[in-house]
Amino acid sequence: MNQRVTLELGDPRAEAFEARQFKVYTHRQLDRIEALEQLPEALRFDMRVVSQVLPFRVNEYVIDELIDWERVPDDPVFQLTFPQRGMLKPAHFDEVAALMAREAPADEMKPVIERIRVELNPHPAGQMDLNLPLLDGEPLPGMQHKYRETVLFFPSQGQVCHSYCTFCFRWAQFVGDKDLKFASSEAGSLHRYLAEHPEVTDLLMTGGDPMVMKAKHLRQYLEGLMAPELDHVQDIRIGTKSLTFWPYRFVTDPDAEDILQLFGELVAAGKHVAFMAHFNHWREMDTPICREAIRRIRATGAEIRTQAPLLRHINDDAEQWARMWTTQVRLGMIPYYMFVERDTGARHYFEVPLVRAWEIYREAMKRVPGLARTARGPSMSADPGKVEIQGVTEIKGEKVFVLRFIQGRDADWVQRPFFARYDENATWLNHLTPALGESEFFYEADFAAMKQAKQALITKAS
Repeated sequence: MNQRVTLELGDPRAEAFEARQFKVYTHRQLDRIEALEQLPEALRFDMRVVSQVLPFRVNEYVIDELIDWERVPDDPVFQLTFPQRGMLKPAHFDEVAALMAREAPADEMKPVIERIRVELNPHPAGQMDLNLPLLDGEPLPGMQHKYRETVLFFPSQGQVCHSYCTFCFRWAQFVGDKDLKFASSEAGSLHRYLAEHPEVTDLLMTGGDPMVMKAKHLRQYLEGLMAPELDHVQDIRIGTKSLTFWPYRFVTDPDAEDILQLFGELVAAGKHVAFMAHFNHWREMDTPICREAIRRIRATGAEIRTQAPLLRHINDDAEQWARMWTTQVRLGMIPYYMFVERDTGARHYFEVPLVRAWEIYREAMKRVPGLARTARGPSMSADPGKVEIQGVTEIKGEKVFVLRFIQGRDADWVQRPFFARYDENATWLNHLTPALGESEFFYEADFAAMKQAKQALITKAS
């Protein structure tokens, strides 16, 4: 602990909090985490094996304040941050474990690990091709433009997180393979692209986590959005897990005031600043430092919207979601999305059948007040767009899933209901087949043509 400081942000209710040194552990320091010494050696070996393939990073705040070590390994935040044997398929685990048991050299392990990573579908939903924007006929690294109104930007200084989620669909960003990573340090290219696309009203800063960046770097990207030629970019979203993994970022970190000042300037300039907070369990919001960080962000005029996937071992229970959403509303946040675990990485460990996801969502919604019923879902961020499971019903004697696009690569798809055959084992959109005698879903022909056209553009550009 460092010196005690008081940060008021113009509010006399502001509490005093001790500044805390950020200390992080990666897979190379697993054996230095004292809390793990109470666990059986076999379990610790399993962690070392899995962390060779999937990224691992945790900090002392998470270890000390968020994990109930009496409940390990079943504790949800432990499952959220520490590798578990089941996160690799048995054949993959055994292959890596055998190499580690005989202390195989790095040059022997590397190709095995790389092959396994490729088999884990490192970039789902067209991230590396279909979503790639072009400027002056050239691909723009570190940006994605999947939906007409929204551009995603991956600032190079923000391609890490304060801790890593074990289920993260962007895990490939963190394994040190340049071929699997996308990032950009070109604020100028971002601003030029936005200026040339007046249909874009929404910029999402993502990563990694943009909030690992120093305030001066974040300002480099966002300050230019206040220029007149970018008036059409009205919504600035910042995707982050920092309120869980390092709320000190907004309270006692050296440039905490600078970050909050930037948010306030953007709001004063007429921008809608939405802090997209990723919470997986109500316990993440239970610490005083987290609640102070929430209060301070909201005091800038920015809003906080919350989102998370439904995950086995962590939050596959309606009561957990109801408590989480109710707590978020009480703290002044807006529940936004319940996602379905994406088809990448350790999805086999975390995924829940779609019918079960819908049942949990529906049961949770029955338990919360109206202000907490803003969360959409269960939603699959699939290749063609965000597809929501609206329910299960029977039409002409056939049991079906009722689906709709919340967002689509073609805006004309949005809000159009469509139907899939009921399948109690399906966990993703590509597991579903059309119902009611249809040979394909209504969007499939257009989507195939769209992919073909985009591939032709990319081929021409390269």
